[in-house]
Amino acid sequence: MADPTPVIDDLRAESDELDLLVAELSAEQWALPTAAPGWSVAHQIAHLAWTDRSAVLSVTDTDGFRVLVEKALAAPGSFVDEGAEEGARLAPAELLSAWREGRAALDRALRDAPAGARFPWYGPPMSAASMATARLMETWAHGIDVAEALGVVRAPADRLRHVVRLGVRTRDFAYGVHGLTPPGEEFRVELTAPSGEVWAHGPSDAPQRVTGPALDFCLLVTQRAHRADLGLTAVGPDADRWLDIAQAFAGPPGSGREPKGGGR
Repeated sequence: MADPTPVIDDLRAESDELDLLVAELSAEQWALPTAAPGWSVAHQIAHLAWTDRSAVLSVTDTDGFRVLVEKALAAPGSFVDEGAEEGARLAPAELLSAWREGRAALDRALRDAPAGARFPWYGPPMSAASMATARLMETWAHGIDVAEALGVVRAPADRLRHVVRLGVRTRDFAYGVHGLTPPGEEFRVELTAPSGEVWAHGPSDAPQRVTGPALDFCLLVTQRAHRADLGLTAVGPDADRWLDIAQAFAGPPGSGREPKGGGR
């Protein structure tokens, strides 16, 4: 049973880094549009705050979380946008405070969770480690949207190892949401971390392979960049197909981003 502490620590660090980026923004900067249609910087942070609150309920109040699931089922196409819109209407200081309180509560809840416990979610139930990994992935991805809107380039950190692992583990899910049958064989995924270390997943002799920078893989599986703009290489038709449909987040297939013009 994996100790969730390292990924919970990295989730806290990722959140703190994004906090530093938005803590001193002006009201005009909070209102800047991001790459997500209709979402401002405020919507991005409001979405993170809303999802953190949902995660706290999942870990600490199963009945309360069930109410959220019922609301989601009643409005499957709009409940995420509605949650972001509600938070984005708050004054920036109030939104920032709510986000900080929610993520601190989730940090405590995940650290206090019983070993081996699994918690309900909008998809399959998750362990504390899986919950923290999913929250780190979303925090990083929405942080990319915020940074782009502000014209800031964030240096990647080796915390991306968790996003990589999630991206690899969700391979079959990506095929499934596109109505495709997942390949029967594992792929080899070899990615270069920001530190220069090589992160490898899958059999070393697998004929289907994906290689490239870990940052680019994370941008791909969170659909923050088009494949054409990334330095990823696929060997084998199945691996090549995967790079066209990969997504590490739950829900229906994402629309992705338009290409900007050429690989890295």
